[in-house]
Amino acid sequence: MSEEETKKEDPKAEEEPAAAAAAEPEKPAEAPEEESTATFEPVVKLDEVEVKSGEEEEETLCTYRSKLFIYGETLLDKGTGKKTWKERGIGEARILRHREHQRLRFLMRQEKTMKVIANHALDPRIKLEPNAGSDRSWVWSCYDFAEGELEEKVLALRFANSDLANEFKEKYEECQKEMEALLAGEDKPDEGGEADEAAEALDKLTTSGE
Repeated sequence: MSEEETKKEDPKAEEEPAAAAAAEPEKPAEAPEEESTATFEPVVKLDEVEVKSGEEEEETLCTYRSKLFIYGETLLDKGTGKKTWKERGIGEARILRHREHQRLRFLMRQEKTMKVIANHALDPRIKLEPNAGSDRSWVWSCYDFAEGELEEKVLALRFANSDLANEFKEKYEECQKEMEALLAGEDKPDEGGEADEAAEALDKLTTSGE
């Protein structure tokens, strides 16, 4: 029996697929996703704070990457009088000049932490000496202010090679001469009488304001 004859004999066979399709429930249309408009405010608001390094009024004359050592007592030897070389840190050793009063200082910060590990004026009396015969390090004594107060310290600075060490020494001593001339100028007697005139003017202002 052919397929057409089967359909004619059994008309329900053609209706069943249509009925089955009609019986399937329609899937609800998916609602479009809504974009979130919620805002989250921080519990604590922190204001931006300007951090000053103390170098804003200075210019860098030179910089040398090196390792700094200090000669002194360790924590274990504190109070015993026994002194050894201790490593202070690696960083950029710099000489800075103040833009206003032109004074120079040596400043070194430990890299990454930026902690000050050496900070002293370029006193003309400081002498750089070889460290134990090494051709790439120098030793000197100074009054250092790295810890927040003036302390007499013995420092040593070691460089990657002797060329850098010699270049640093030349620059350091050159800046010392500049500092010496500056200090000599500050100590000159008041030949023109400017200081007396300023004092007299100040005295008049004080008197008139009373």
